[in-house]
Amino acid sequence: MNKKIEIFLKNGFNKKLSLPEGTVVQDLLEYLPNKDGFIAATVNNETTSLSFQLKVNCEVEFIKNSCMPGMEIYRRSLSFLLEKAAIKLFPKRHLVIGHSLGPGYYFDLEGEDLTEKDIILIEEEMRKEVKEDKPILRENISYQDALKHFKKNKRNDKLKLISGLNVSRMSIYRCEDFFQVFDLPLVNRTGVLDVFKLIYYPPGFILQFPKKSNPNNVAPFAEQKNIFMVYQEYKKLGKILNVGNVGLLNEIISTNKIGNFIQVAEALHTRKIINLADEIYKRINNVKLVCIAGPSSSGKTTFSKRLAIQLRALGLKPITISVDDYFIDRDKTPLDEHGKLNYETIDAINIDLLNEHLKSLLNGKEIKLPKYNFIIGKSTISKNILSMKKDEIIIIEGIHCLNEKLTHVVPKENKYKIYVSVLTQMNIDNNNRIPTTDNRIIRRIVRDHKYRGNSALKTLQTWPSVRRGEEEFIFPFQNFADGYFNSALDYELALLKPYVESLLIQIKPYDKEYAEAVRLLRFLSYFLVVQSKFIPSTSLIREFIGGSFFSY
Repeated sequence: MNKKIEIFLKNGFNKKLSLPEGTVVQDLLEYLPNKDGFIAATVNNETTSLSFQLKVNCEVEFIKNSCMPGMEIYRRSLSFLLEKAAIKLFPKRHLVIGHSLGPGYYFDLEGEDLTEKDIILIEEEMRKEVKEDKPILRENISYQDALKHFKKNKRNDKLKLISGLNVSRMSIYRCEDFFQVFDLPLVNRTGVLDVFKLIYYPPGFILQFPKKSNPNNVAPFAEQKNIFMVYQEYKKLGKILNVGNVGLLNEIISTNKIGNFIQVAEALHTRKIINLADEIYKRINNVKLVCIAGPSSSGKTTFSKRLAIQLRALGLKPITISVDDYFIDRDKTPLDEHGKLNYETIDAINIDLLNEHLKSLLNGKEIKLPKYNFIIGKSTISKNILSMKKDEIIIIEGIHCLNEKLTHVVPKENKYKIYVSVLTQMNIDNNNRIPTTDNRIIRRIVRDHKYRGNSALKTLQTWPSVRRGEEEFIFPFQNFADGYFNSALDYELALLKPYVESLLIQIKPYDKEYAEAVRLLRFLSYFLVVQSKFIPSTSLIREFIGGSFFSY
């Protein structure tokens, strides 16, 4: 007789069940009045596939792709299905994931450029797989069998990745004879993956998804030429560094070549900053205000300080202002739709005071800068007095700096706008990308703990609100910049790993954010560690780990 386990079924029904050990999560759907649309579940706050077997007492909650974890599973599963179709049609060419582009991922196939006809064939094959509703099963294989498989199929990216792991077996997801190594859940059958579209976008194509706000329809395609060009530029830089995936980075670390690699990566950052300073200098007869914007933890503050140095080298005298110091007091901060403090809205900024100060500076008057204390949530007047002379230029940085509303007192022709983001060019392997948001949340966890007194749990709790604010207040303006800077450093996740692991393991299974903590820890497990002694004091990443040449 099978041992019984106690299962508390959530989703608003709060049912207590006593079922045999080994019960599959999917079998619990029969206890719900409406089982449609569920593609995965959380078990004791850890995200799992519907094929997961329950072996301990647990709480189970089913999830749809109308929430962020569900949509991530849906996108990951579609990418799995895409590779299966591509291998069948082009067995001698490797599919390579590029980067996100709005609600879609950019891909290409190694070798000759794809044609529009090729894309049509791939989509037709994917839709055939969906119609046949094939099972996607989670299995385990030995480390040795994984090595044999990847050697046979000439998958050097996979071989280099798993060579950095110290495990006896590996989790895989299989559909017929096709499988991928995955630590993160997929849907359990191809039939649910019917909402997608392939868009020909030379030299590759885009796998377009639905948004979680409208999961039953493919999101409309909105071209983002500027961001795409920035990604392509940094892909070329990745080839200079020869580190397109984590396995290659680990090889550099393990062979003691990381010091030189870091110097080259930092030099590429410096070169880009110099180029942007040169562009501003060409327009100096008109430009009086440089506006630096970007999402949370993109490194805007250090970038603005390094840009200021390059402008000084050109004979200019920049005045740097942080918009973060213009936050209104916490007790006056607007609330979001959930009744929580909304620091991401532009209305959390004292716009009137900022514009008053900008106008005074441009008219040659003195101002006293405010200083915002993030720990107590209060703004005070600092002793820092500023005035502006004819050979000086103002630099401001903050998440809303591309929004004309923030600096409406200054005419457009007198501004140079720069968008800073973390556009990671490196992948885990050819088929598994590193989301740009992962770079930023890891940076933010480290920074918030070190400088703002926040635990990793609190940072993860506020992250959904941050992301909503970015979607509403930052990303719509990213194509209106005059210049772009990618602050990602290909070595940084290996550097941040020991800083953030000790914080993430403090999040426990009874915390709702446990699933995200586990996901990030699994992701970081692929990286070998880089020591901070190799990092220059002027590096942008020092803004997060400490030891910077700059004061903040």
